[in-house]
Amino acid sequence: MDASILQPATVSDASALATLHSAVAEHLTSLHGHGPWSAKTTEKGVLYAMRHSKIFVAQHDGKIVGTLRLTTKKPWAIDTKYFSPVPTPLYLLAMAISPAHQRKGFGKMLLEESERIAEAWPADAIRLDAYDAAAGAGGFYARCGFTECGRAAYRGTALTYYELLLK
Repeated sequence: MDASILQPATVSDASALATLHSAVAEHLTSLHGHGPWSAKTTEKGVLYAMRHSKIFVAQHDGKIVGTLRLTTKKPWAIDTKYFSPVPTPLYLLAMAISPAHQRKGFGKMLLEESERIAEAWPADAIRLDAYDAAAGAGGFYARCGFTECGRAAYRGTALTYYELLLK
């Protein structure tokens, strides 16, 4: 795997990011059927996300193959009672690896880079939710050092909460 270290996304990346997220949604739907993971992403949605959080990209051979989105603002689907009390948590809102690049170490690299970003932010923990279903990535997050903190349902979707304490 030869990928660039995460770089902040730019407005010119919005179309490629929408395409990447939509390809991942199609891939998950083909494997696991229709679910909340099936939603398509638009360029307009990516631009909105850029205004409200920080998006990073990983490139391979000049193409964006992975992305993650971080913010200090608690997402509506996360119930903080499940997490360790820390003064400055960072939330991983979205992460995607192109289907052609999955299971090749890009996801692990993105999470390792997110730790470095979080420590420089500075943040005390990275928190996230994952679908509590076959389409969810909970096992992946656990293998990357995240601890399961709890399970909840949000708008009928079963979620598992994970965190990685940094300090």
